Amino acid sequence: MERMSQEQRDRADEAPPELPEYAERVLDVAERIPPGRVMTYGDVAEWLGEGGPRQVGRVMALYGSAVPWWRVVRADGALLPGHELRALEHYRDETTPLREAGRSAEGHLPRLDMRRARWDGSGAAGGLGGGAAHT
Repeated sequence: MERMSQEQRDRADEAPPELPEYAERVLDVAERIPPGRVMTYGDVAEWLGEGGPRQVGRVMALYGSAVPWWRVVRADGALLPGHELRALEHYRDETTPLREAGRSAEGHLPRLDMRRARWDGSGAAGGLGGGAAHT
């Protein structure tokens, strides 16, 4: 059996790193998106008035598993690569509007119907702050 070094024991006793403020704000927006609706990475950044789609995507990749991650999406409506089937199950459970895939679509997976599924943040409890998401 391998013994832990003093450095490893010290690290094990440390509290987990604090979530960055920007990440907390992104995750808060994700939690407010109603079932059956979505916001794009860019929409979230616009609501926050800070960062951009890539920064929101990075937060979701690192910390998004604790929130309804499938509601923060790509602007083209394509399902998140590597998580398509899990996301699709959530979309079907929540009756999120989908567009059926064409025959040429890779894997014949549907896309989100962004015109119908996109949420602008209206009616959000406590408001979302920032500006209005584009439609």
